[in-house]
Amino acid sequence: MTETLDDDLYERTKALLEPGDIELEGLIVHTDLGGEDDLELHELTVELNDVVADHAGKGETYIHAGNDDPDFASNQFQGRTLEDESFVWECQQLLREGSFAIVCYFEATADTEAIAADVEALGHRTTVVR
Repeated sequence: MTETLDDDLYERTKALLEPGDIELEGLIVHTDLGGEDDLELHELTVELNDVVADHAGKGETYIHAGNDDPDFASNQFQGRTLEDESFVWECQQLLREGSFAIVCYFEATADTEAIAADVEALGHRTTVVR
């Protein structure tokens, strides 16, 4: 990705974290996955769910898919708790210059640095957005 795209994506991600009902932090996961890598993109989203849920400390989660809900866009997903369907994280998969970047945001009470480290251990470069 070019620096301009990274800056633009960073600023757009930061805008998603504007004050609301809960304080959020975010992470941009830079991948080399393209439009033909649907299965790998799905697997990465499942891995992100596991990593964020582990560091958020909210118990077991499931992934709510955007294409199952008219209030969500395609390629938009939410991690919710099994217990009461509470919000844990949300992500959007954005195709930029032929590869996907995943913008993920979650409650600021989660350990953002540990989440970033675990995602990088999966082989993906990350950018933390506060």
